[in-house]
Formats: sequence, structure tokens, C-alpha cells
Amino acid sequence: MNANEFRNSVNNQFPPDGLPIPLAALWWDAKGDWTQAHGMVDELETSEGMAVHAYLHRKEGSLSNADYWYARAGRKHHRSNLDEEWNALVSSLLSK
Repeated sequence: MNANEFRNSVNNQFPPDGLPIPLAALWWDAKGDWTQAHGMVDELETSEGMAVHAYLHRKEGSLSNADYWYARAGRKHHRSNLDEEWNALVSSLLSK
């Protein structure tokens, strides 16, 4: 699956089968279900999961919480807008 196919899949009722949890969380975020997305990565102890967790808290407006999760993920705070960060996360996760 490429990034365009992933973006288009958001038009479906459910995420594609077999998505890794961080990608599934981004899918639910794109559907407007922050709570579902956050619940998927809330206790996910992988760098990818923590990066998505950071993004979600940034989107929520909880910047200190986001900074904590960016640090846990080994990343600096992403300074682009939220759409650019979402796209970068999706592209990165799809390339793994």
C-alpha cells in the first residue's frame, strides 16, 4: 500500500486489514476519531507508536504531553503543520 491508497482508504468504514497499530491509529485519526486513535497507541512502547502518540497529543493541544512522547520516541518536536506531520508519519510507517 502506498500513501495515496492509505489516504483513500479513509473513505471506507474500517481500516484495511493487517495495518500495524501506529498506522491504524493514524487512520482513525483521519476519520476524526481521536479517542480511538489515542487508545491504540496509549500504551504502545515502540518508537513508531510513541511518535504517533506525540502527534495525537500535539493535535489535542497538550504540548507538554506531546513533548514528553516526542522525547520517548527519540524525536524532536515536529515543527510543520499537523497535516504535514500526519503525512510524514504515514509515509514513514508505510516504508517499513
